[in-house]
Amino acid sequence: MQAHAGEVPEYLARLEETHAELVPLADDVAEFRATLRGDLHTHSDWSDGGSPIREMAEAAIGLGHEYMALTDHSPRLTVANGLTAERLERQLDVVAELNEELRPFRLLTGIECDIHLDGTLDQTDELLGRLDVVVASVHSDLRAESAAMTERMLAAVANPHTDVLGHCTGRLLVPREQREGRRQRPRPESAFDAEAVFSACVEHGTAVEINSRPERLDPPLRLLALAVELGCSFAIDTDAHAPGQLDWQGNGCERAVETGVDPDRVVNTWSADELLEWTAG
Repeated sequence: MQAHAGEVPEYLARLEETHAELVPLADDVAEFRATLRGDLHTHSDWSDGGSPIREMAEAAIGLGHEYMALTDHSPRLTVANGLTAERLERQLDVVAELNEELRPFRLLTGIECDIHLDGTLDQTDELLGRLDVVVASVHSDLRAESAAMTERMLAAVANPHTDVLGHCTGRLLVPREQREGRRQRPRPESAFDAEAVFSACVEHGTAVEINSRPERLDPPLRLLALAVELGCSFAIDTDAHAPGQLDWQGNGCERAVETGVDPDRVVNTWSADELLEWTAG
């Protein structure tokens, strides 16, 4: 409801307050983070974020990013004010105007697209084909049987529009006393065949997201290590819903270092041109 009203949701304000002071990064983590050129999963007040697109972009510029993908929610996620096709069309025009003003920084068009129960994506093929970055994520029926969830994710990963598999287990880690409302309670991992899904990511050229939000840190280390072993590529993203949260990439970098991720396998260490060549492939 607060997102619909254009207000900062209480859980976002609380997260900002709780994580306002970031612990300095270890040298190897800081070195890894310095290789990142952008962020491929961010939200604005067009969906459930707390800030206008311009403020998010300016914060990314302040962090030294060369680009940022704007990935507001798709229409099915009404609780997060997901964008209808018509609203997404309007957002594309806004992004084009901002890119004229913010050069050489590049604001990439995108979406965090819900994965339906049958594995299809929650937007038209025509619109998805026009976007720079498509992050596909499961937000519903998270306690489905492993076989059903696996088939759902395999279908989404194989979709030629999918570039990044977002927060694959759907878990939430923040202690109950730090969260408000039913949607913000701790949540266990979804059950699925991780080896099959990650192998499909390799086969179809879909990056596995290393989600840096403190209450997600998804995938868990054991699954991240499996994805590394299987040869996946990765996107270290913040899933930021406010400007200050764009600084959370260090969380993902710490986990990448711990599990031996090669920076060359992280797609947002690439230049914007290299990245867009990959997403268009």
